[in-house]
Amino acid sequence: MGLLSALRLVDKTPEKLDAQYAPAVMDLPYGNSSYWNSNQISNIGAGVDRFSAMQVPSVSRCRNLISGVLSSLPLELYNEKTGAELINPTWLDQPDIRQPRAVTIAWTVDSLLFYGVAYWFVTEVEASTGRPSRFEWVQNTRILPTLDASGSEVLYYTMNNKRLPMEGVGSLVTFQALTQGILTTGARTIQSALDLEKAASIASATPVPSGHIKNSGADLPEAVVQGLLASWKAARASRSTAFLTSTLDYVPTSFSPKDMMYTEASQYLSTQISRLCNIPAFYLSAEAQGNSMTYQNVIDGRRDLVALSLQPFITSIEARLSLDDLTPRGNVVKMAVDETFLRTDAMTRLNVIEKMINLNLITVEQAQAMEQLTPMGIGEGVNDINIL
Repeated sequence: MGLLSALRLVDKTPEKLDAQYAPAVMDLPYGNSSYWNSNQISNIGAGVDRFSAMQVPSVSRCRNLISGVLSSLPLELYNEKTGAELINPTWLDQPDIRQPRAVTIAWTVDSLLFYGVAYWFVTEVEASTGRPSRFEWVQNTRILPTLDASGSEVLYYTMNNKRLPMEGVGSLVTFQALTQGILTTGARTIQSALDLEKAASIASATPVPSGHIKNSGADLPEAVVQGLLASWKAARASRSTAFLTSTLDYVPTSFSPKDMMYTEASQYLSTQISRLCNIPAFYLSAEAQGNSMTYQNVIDGRRDLVALSLQPFITSIEARLSLDDLTPRGNVVKMAVDETFLRTDAMTRLNVIEKMINLNLITVEQAQAMEQLTPMGIGEGVNDINIL
C-alpha cells in the first residue's frame, strides 16, 4: 500500500472499486434464491418464478404500473453542491446502444421488483477514465453469484456458467432493491392466486358440477348401469340436456363457483398483492377493508404514488448510478419526477413563477428555461414560425 493510500488521500483504490461491483449480501437468500450450496446462490425464485407470477393479472398490473411510470422519467445529471444541471453523458440517455433508455430502465425496475437485485453487463468502457460507458440489462436467471465461506460477500459472478471479471468490459453493475423481491416475500400469495385462477378455469370449463346418479327404484344389472353411465356421459358431452327416468335422479357432489366464493377470494388476493407490491388497492380495482380513500386530484394521487410506492425504486437506481465508478465524484444522477410525472398545470406553474420573479428569486431567463422556452418565448425545437 502506498503512502497516499495509507493516509486515505487517494480518491479510489482497486479494493473500493471491487466493492462497488460486488456488494455485500444483505439478506439471504440473496437475489431471491431458492437454494444455495457450495457458496453459490441461484437467482431463480423460491417456489414460484417470474413467468408464473406474471400470469396473475394483479401482479402484472403492479409490475406494469411501476415499470411503466419509472421508465418514462428522464435521467439527469446534477452538481451535488450547486444543484446545477449538467450535460448528460451519452450512456445516461441511452445505456444500451441497441434500445431506448426507457426499455433498459423498465426491465431494471422489473428485476428489482421480482428479485430484489438487477444487473447491467458492461459492454464499453471510456478510455480516458476507465468508467463504463455502455451497458446491457441481463436477466437474473442468467447470473449466479459465488459467495465467500461466510456467505456474506460476493467473490465473483458467472453468466451462462462463464466467470465474469469484476471490473471493466464484461463485468457487472449491480442494483440492489431496498427490500427482497416479491418472488421471495410473496411466494405463497402469488401461488394462491395461481391456484385460484386454475380452479376458476376448471370450473368454467365444466359448468355442470360433477355428481352421481341415484336410483330410487329396483336395482339395475351391472350391464344396464354401465350403459346408462356411458349414455349420460355422451349426452352431457354433446348437448346441454340429458334424460333421466322417474326413478333416477342426478345428485351434484361438488360446489358451484358461486359456492366456492371465487369472486371474494379473487378480491382478497388482489388486495394482498397490492400490499405485497406496495401499490394502493384502488389501482387494481381491489377493495381493501377499512379503505377510507376520499377524492384526490390527479397530482395529489401521483404524489402519494411516488412517495409511498415508487420512491424505493427511484432511490435504488439514482444511488447506484451516482456511485463513483459510474459518475464522477461530486455529481449525482436524478430522475426527473417533478418535471414530468408531478408537473402541475400551466396556470399553477405560471402563478408560482410570477411570484418567484417578483421576489427576485429567479430571472426572466431562468423562468423561460423552467418552461423550456427560448428567449423569444417559443418552445425549444419549434422552427419556421411566423409571428405577425
